[in-house]
Amino acid sequence: MTTKSYNSFFMNFANPTKFSILMALTEGPLNVTRITKKINEEQSKVSHNLKKLEQCHILNVKQRGKQRIYSLNSQTVIPMIRLIKKHVKNHCKECDKREI
Repeated sequence: MTTKSYNSFFMNFANPTKFSILMALTEGPLNVTRITKKINEEQSKVSHNLKKLEQCHILNVKQRGKQRIYSLNSQTVIPMIRLIKKHVKNHCKECDKREI
């Protein structure tokens, strides 16, 4: 695995729009319209970011009629987000107060 692959993967979590999408999907599968409303972004921007997340296999997509339903990769991403949430809750209480 190259450093570039790791950088590409972690950039999905560092990008505010992509991360907002991921956090919205922690509540369950959604279509692009619902994601757009939840994160208050333009649909074109959300769709563009969904495509990138799908390409990295961070998201799963199911076709339901004309809609595409997005969900988090349950094997890798959901456990990782749970671990991140646990870490933030237990160790980052002062992070917002510090300037990095």
